[in-house]
Amino acid sequence: MTHTILLISEIVSAVLLALLILVQEKGSGLGEAIGGVGANYQTTKRGAEKFLANATVLMLVLFISLALALNFV
Repeated sequence: MTHTILLISEIVSAVLLALLILVQEKGSGLGEAIGGVGANYQTTKRGAEKFLANATVLMLVLFISLALALNFV
């Protein structure tokens, strides 16, 4: 039972991680990725971009933790 829950969690986290990575485009802001025109490249992340970057890191940590847990169960 535990193995099944971990496996489903791993699959869901992998899909969410892939989506978070795909939403972010290197060298462009979130507005430009959706279809807007970016005026210039910013070196700092603000607002939604910062949230997406932090969410990606947290999802990566969760994904790796689940992979390790699956390995030991």
